[in-house]
Amino acid sequence: MTTPIRVALIDDQQLVRAGFRMVIDSQPDLEVVLEAGDGAQAVRALTPGPTPAAHGPVDVVLMDVRMPHMDGLEATAAITAAGTEDAPAPRVIVLTTFDLDEYVLSAIRAGASGFLLKDAPPEEMLGAIRTIHHGDAVIAPSSTRRLLEHLVTALPPERLAHENEPAHAALADLTDREREVLVLMARGRSNTEIGADLFVAEATVKTHVGRILAKLGVRDRVQAVVAAYEAGLVRPGA
Repeated sequence: MTTPIRVALIDDQQLVRAGFRMVIDSQPDLEVVLEAGDGAQAVRALTPGPTPAAHGPVDVVLMDVRMPHMDGLEATAAITAAGTEDAPAPRVIVLTTFDLDEYVLSAIRAGASGFLLKDAPPEEMLGAIRTIHHGDAVIAPSSTRRLLEHLVTALPPERLAHENEPAHAALADLTDREREVLVLMARGRSNTEIGADLFVAEATVKTHVGRILAKLGVRDRVQAVVAAYEAGLVRPGA
């Protein structure tokens, strides 16, 4: 029997957590093992301590942004930074709305692996958890690309110009084929789909993706795609 994906719910609204738990626990391959009402509680529960956590390891965290005591951005940064090679940090999905433009991009830089709109339908939330857990399937649920494009359109050009500098420098190190792969990643294509588009084996695509992440100095596909948007390699609506 396959071990269920272990999920933590971090939100200051108990009714929201109860609704998410009901949906998640209805799935045979998913299980809620932890709840917390603010970022500080989440950090205490999800970072290594002197004794093992009673809830055991967590695979995916659903993290609200606006919470008391410690917001979701600070908590995401602390949780992802505490991961090690032997005990990797859980992957974080940020719960957001379109009016939190700057917060969302900051969350990705803090180590989050994707976005989820708080009013997304249940099947999209479940798909997001599975997608982020598998890591290399696609960059994120369908809302992620829309949010990235919205972010790039909404942020002031002068801010993007300043933040593009390191991304431009890293992108210059990519080969032509690696740039092709990154553009397809930004379009939400899976490794299998990229392989079909470029007429190469999926294993070859995985090698390219690994090299892209290493050259850009990012931890996953979502952060690589953010860099591509910021540097202008990918344009909204392209």
